[in-house]
Amino acid sequence: MLHVTKLHETRGQTVRAIDDVTFDIEAGTFVSIMGPSGSGKSTLMSLIGLLDTPSSGQYRLAGRDVAALGPDQRAYLRSRAIGFVFQSFNLLARNTALENVELALRYAGVVGKDRNRRSMAALEEVGLGHRFDHWPHQLSGGEQQRVAIARALVNNPDIILADEPTGALDRRNGDDILAKLKELHIRGRTIVMVTHDPELAAHAERTIELSDGRIARDQVAASPVAAVAKPALLDNVALVGPGTS
Repeated sequence: MLHVTKLHETRGQTVRAIDDVTFDIEAGTFVSIMGPSGSGKSTLMSLIGLLDTPSSGQYRLAGRDVAALGPDQRAYLRSRAIGFVFQSFNLLARNTALENVELALRYAGVVGKDRNRRSMAALEEVGLGHRFDHWPHQLSGGEQQRVAIARALVNNPDIILADEPTGALDRRNGDDILAKLKELHIRGRTIVMVTHDPELAAHAERTIELSDGRIARDQVAASPVAAVAKPALLDNVALVGPGTS
């Protein structure tokens, strides 16, 4: 049986944060993971993003069992194949917008003029070409989230993981960020978005709803948006049970 479980120890009790969860994600799709607070959606996002490992089960990325990869290989995949966008932006206050984007390339080993050129291009792509030298406190919430998206895009990852990407924004800025994610999907990237908002989740072509760490619903939209095919590291993301291959 296809199966994955993630256990947490809380005040001496074992909590099944993710309990018997199984699914595949095909390359180039836009998937929302929905559920109330405590449903396990952020834990699941951490597993997909290689920030955590399951207590039992197997996670396959591009057909490979990531548990068989060493720490350096996992870090390489995390920096090259996956881009992260978080609700809280996670920008460094003492770095400019450009420097915040450059950090992703610095960790990936990109140096010199190439790092600077690619970071500028990523900021241009999200409409912040005029904000290179601004500090985070000089940017609006929507602009800070755009810097975070530029940082996620700068290594040209196949997968964008967005954890409540509009949660800290007003409606107008939230709509702008959602439009950008949909544009990236149409251009061929795989988007996995965590949200508690059914209205936001409805923009994805597939919604996986969690409840108490288990899948309560897995529904494909009636008319999913077609994505432009592009060569991708991601063949599928699968959470596969112990003892299967």
